[in-house]
Parts: sequence; C-alpha cells; structure tokens
Amino acid sequence: MKQKDLLDLICKNNWRVLQEGSNHIIVTNGTDIEAVPRHKEINEQLAKAIIKRRKLS
Repeated sequence: MKQKDLLDLICKNNWRVLQEGSNHIIVTNGTDIEAVPRHKEINEQLAKAIIKRRKLS
C-alpha cells in the first residue's frame, strides 16, 4: 500500500499528523498515537495491522 493512501485513510477517520520525523510520521486522534513509516510503499501486512488495530474504515 502506498504511504499516501494509508495517510489519507487515517486522516479521513479524524486522525491528524502530530509530528514528522526522518523515519516515521506520528499521527494522533487526541488520545492514541500511531507511527507510520516514511516509505513510498508500506508492507501490506503492516498497513492491514494499523487499519485493524485502529479500526479504520
């Protein structure tokens, strides 16, 4: 999955970018925090795990 597609899905579900580092982008919904790797392509298993863990649709 492309990083941009995953970030678009995360932001569509009321999450916002908290911080951008050299290796990860940190997103938050106000209470929880998730780190998204800074790669053009994110491993499918990792993307699915983030989506499932944060109950994104």
